[in-house]
Amino acid sequence: MSCALTRPIAVAAAVAASMLLQPSAAWSQNAPAPPPLTAGWQNGFVIQSANADYRLQLNFILQVDGRFAIDDPQNNVTSTFALRRLRPILQGRVARFFDFFFQPDFAGGIVNIRDAYVDTRFSPAFRVRVGKGKEPFGLERLHGAAYLTFVERALPTAVAPDRDIGVQVLGDLAGGVVNYAAGLFNGVADGAAADLDNNDGKDFVGRVVVRPFAKAPSRPLGGLGLALAGSTGEQPAVLSSFKSSGQQTFFTYDRAAIGDGTRNRYSPQGFYYHKSLAAFGEYIHSRGKVIKGSTADDISVRSWLIAGSFVVTGEAASDGGVKPTTVFDPGKHTWGALQLAARYHVLAVEPRAVTLGFAAPGASREAKAFTAGANWYLNPFVKWAFNFERTVFDGDPNGARHAENVILFRNQISF
Repeated sequence: MSCALTRPIAVAAAVAASMLLQPSAAWSQNAPAPPPLTAGWQNGFVIQSANADYRLQLNFILQVDGRFAIDDPQNNVTSTFALRRLRPILQGRVARFFDFFFQPDFAGGIVNIRDAYVDTRFSPAFRVRVGKGKEPFGLERLHGAAYLTFVERALPTAVAPDRDIGVQVLGDLAGGVVNYAAGLFNGVADGAAADLDNNDGKDFVGRVVVRPFAKAPSRPLGGLGLALAGSTGEQPAVLSSFKSSGQQTFFTYDRAAIGDGTRNRYSPQGFYYHKSLAAFGEYIHSRGKVIKGSTADDISVRSWLIAGSFVVTGEAASDGGVKPTTVFDPGKHTWGALQLAARYHVLAVEPRAVTLGFAAPGASREAKAFTAGANWYLNPFVKWAFNFERTVFDGDPNGARHAENVILFRNQISF
């Protein structure tokens, strides 16, 4: 990042910290002098008041990826290095009950505001969130980018909604046994994110997670969780296209096809963590009307995944990544933690999308992919990820769209 860009960001952060952590003059005239500030490290760089009612935390994630195709006679995949994510993160608290989260992304030389929202905390069981953030729907979509088991999320995230602007309520019940989130959003196409609305309709989205044995985390079923998510709302006119992990667009709608009417999604989900073992899976079904000229019909998209991993060095697995018990230090002959992982994932568009002429010429209606991976955690902040993924389209590896074989790797630093 250039000095011309970093200087204004640094100045703005300093001014924000000063305004955030020092109450206004009017307030201070009617209240005791605030306690002194403290600074240090708590999962990020932190400045806060002694009672933590005012807090500013700086986090960061940088992911540098490589993507290389094997046996690609049609040149469908571009072999390349890329900055996948470059995100400084500001989060904190104002006046005890109000939390904020701001996450821009500078990858690709384009500034993209990924998240910007404010929470009002009434209790652990009830929070109100307003702004832009992830819709509470897809299981793997809701996994933080720094904690992904694989380099790229699986095919179901191409169907699950991404980030949207709206208001939601969320909280934990029964000591963490039940977690819920429900909100009203502008509405986005399958797999999409948006900053602007293009119709008067809104999407209602909700998700409930049950961890029946959460109060006994050391027991074999302590890390079991089941979830159900659903959404309903106005179908956007612009319809989605779908990509593989090699970033090959394998399905897109014809330019003359548009979405119309109500679009519904639902998704049963599950996950399990026990010691070094982790597993998760989800199924997503999306259905909405598509119109092309005088032809109209409801079209469904179905996608699912099953994934598992094992930390061979013995550390615990979790949805917050792996924390190595020893860190990378060649002089001491310590190397961090190693995790092996595998998954199978599928996406299929209803056959009528092709027979009715809704799909663009050359579109592949179905993709089935297998991924094998290894994650090397050098310390709590630095990670290498290596994946091999094979995707077969329409059930024929030598068909109109040749099977995709890619090697993906990532070097990541995050805190």
